[in-house]
Amino acid sequence: MGWLVLLLIGVGWWKQDVLQDVLKEQYQWRIVMGPSVLAPEQERALAPGQEFSECAHGCPTMVVIPAGSFTMGSLENGKDRSDHPTVPGWIGKVHQGEPQHTVTIGKPFAVGKFDVTFAEWDACVDAGACPWASDSGWGRGDRPVINVSWNDAKLYVAWLSRITGKPYRLLSEADWEYAARAGSTTAYSWGDDIGKANANCYGCGSQWDDKQTAPAGSFKPNGFGLYDMHGNVWQWVEDAYHDSYRGAPNDGSTWIEGGDTSRRVIRGGSWRNGPTGLRAAIRYWGSTNDQSGDLGFRLGRTLTP
Repeated sequence: MGWLVLLLIGVGWWKQDVLQDVLKEQYQWRIVMGPSVLAPEQERALAPGQEFSECAHGCPTMVVIPAGSFTMGSLENGKDRSDHPTVPGWIGKVHQGEPQHTVTIGKPFAVGKFDVTFAEWDACVDAGACPWASDSGWGRGDRPVINVSWNDAKLYVAWLSRITGKPYRLLSEADWEYAARAGSTTAYSWGDDIGKANANCYGCGSQWDDKQTAPAGSFKPNGFGLYDMHGNVWQWVEDAYHDSYRGAPNDGSTWIEGGDTSRRVIRGGSWRNGPTGLRAAIRYWGSTNDQSGDLGFRLGRTLTP
């Protein structure tokens, strides 16, 4: 009988721990964050370019992105292309995204206006659903969260989806490039030249170049109203890594089949990379447990049809 008593005590403690976790998460959501989740009719009324946030404190601001088609991958000429450059700050070589192919995004969707920030990440930490992440001594608040792995990012997505009841997700690689280009066909959303102070990178002409992250929204947005799609931090996406786009879906969906699921695609370049690494077509990968001071993520969200 002794083992049965011990088992019942163990189950009781487990239930108590689970209940405490649930209460902690619900307190964070309902009392601290202040829910204002969109009703289905509100979602259906959203137009491209409109913004929304589903709580008063700690939820990401999302921007509605229109449906459309674009050419994904490296251009055959111009400054969008060079032969597999090595990106400063990373061992190995990045890839252009080849061959080019047309992708059609059939429905509007929402994308984070900014990379997920420390303020947003720390709301998940306070709820007990995400691990603490180091800011590398650069500050938290409105700076993009860093030192989070792909697995960590998935914990955040699962938590936000759970508390809001809405389908938040990581972007697919195609979603990301479509959102980053914002209708452009140039190396960067603003043109073929990096220019000065358009982004945070090594040689971009900002005060943060090759030093640290910049606060979210420190540079001009692209044509879709999204900030820091080029530079500041690399952004995890959902897709498994494939060496080329041969066999890639043309509907913007996540591409897992046939890829290396232990490596996930990252996009956008960072504060420690040169301008080449920020081009819209550049793609690289990280192992699912990789963490670094120039690696964060951005949210996507499926909208009610």
